[in-house]
Amino acid sequence: MTSNLNALDPLNATVRARLDQALRDHLPDPAASDAPRLAEAMRYAALAGGKRIRPMLVYAACRLAGGSLEQADVPAVAVELIHAYSLVHDDLPAMDDDDLRRGQPTCHRAFDEATAILAGDTLHTFAFELLSRAGDYPDGARVGMVRALTQAAGGAGMAAGQMQDMA
Repeated sequence: MTSNLNALDPLNATVRARLDQALRDHLPDPAASDAPRLAEAMRYAALAGGKRIRPMLVYAACRLAGGSLEQADVPAVAVELIHAYSLVHDDLPAMDDDDLRRGQPTCHRAFDEATAILAGDTLHTFAFELLSRAGDYPDGARVGMVRALTQAAGGAGMAAGQMQDMA
């Protein structure tokens, strides 16, 4: 069986641009932040690029369910924030101790280790904050999105996988 992943290119180009704008819109502005260095590190980590596969899947699932791209913006941003947090923490000296990600200094190299830890932690919590308040979703849908993302990122999901990787 062969697949044609190139068929996803038009959707990927559309959602990458849409996601990058949504990230810029939702992430804190360092100039307006009480913690400008933290906001700068968060933006550095989340806007560093990448394939954006996880948010593309969010957008595609929403479209398959009959929704619009706009309806998927907040969940796609939340998923990407969780991914960015995981990369920041994964690159730390206590984990993989990487100096570069996508050809750029990792967050703890571009800033410092403490700032990177706080940026990762804040990206993590900010994902759930967005799901709880942003967008036009019924309360039950918000709870469901928070639950799904919590399960995927938690002790039986991504964090467990990282622990297995370290072991």
